[in-house]
Amino acid sequence: MIALPGIPLIQPGDDLAAIILAAAHRAGIGFQDADALVITSKIVSKAEGRRVDLRTVEPRPEAIALAEETRKDPRLVELVLRESRHISRKAPGVLVVQHRLGFVSAMAGIDQSNVDGSEDHVLLLPLDPDDSAAAIRAQIEAATGASVGIVISDSHGRPFRMGNVGAAIGVAGLPALIDLRGQADLFGRELRISVMGYADLIASAANLLTGEAAEGLPVVVLRGLNFPAADGRAAELYRSPEQDLYR
Repeated sequence: MIALPGIPLIQPGDDLAAIILAAAHRAGIGFQDADALVITSKIVSKAEGRRVDLRTVEPRPEAIALAEETRKDPRLVELVLRESRHISRKAPGVLVVQHRLGFVSAMAGIDQSNVDGSEDHVLLLPLDPDDSAAAIRAQIEAATGASVGIVISDSHGRPFRMGNVGAAIGVAGLPALIDLRGQADLFGRELRISVMGYADLIASAANLLTGEAAEGLPVVVLRGLNFPAADGRAAELYRSPEQDLYR
């Protein structure tokens, strides 16, 4: 894993693929077929202009009532409701929702950390991270000839374990899942239920380098994975309601 140095603070309208290519060139890193690039959702959101000034948000009565119940800013709760399909769990200090993209997360992934500007500025997740990943992949392949995989990552908490891990919310050019069923283990037993959350594993590995504080390393290259040819989508990672025994 190599974290690309020198990625600047991203502004709305920035060409992320061009910035990544320039950083790789400065670092003497040439992209190869089957490289996996992990890009944090934060810089994708910034480039796509997903920053919102809370001073422009008018909360509806539903958001005001939910904000009182959860002890959160009504304007922030309004944005959470706009970005969500439904509420999963709520309590004082806690608001967990199913995001409009399909995954479950606290506060719909809306974040204020590492967002430059006023304290009233927050950052929403990209509109369509799979499409964003595909667009960046196409630009890098056109510029270098290398067929790379792209994972757009976000930090997610987990309901039954402490601590955040990296998760894939956008995928292009590599499998989101790898189905191992039918393969044999070391002793020749046939695997019957093993499916790897491949893109999530890549995102979480890269999170060791990208970090969540002031690291300033939002792009990581993973080389040597030898993943099978596939064009996965992050939606494949989300368990369907009929298979969910917990929600």
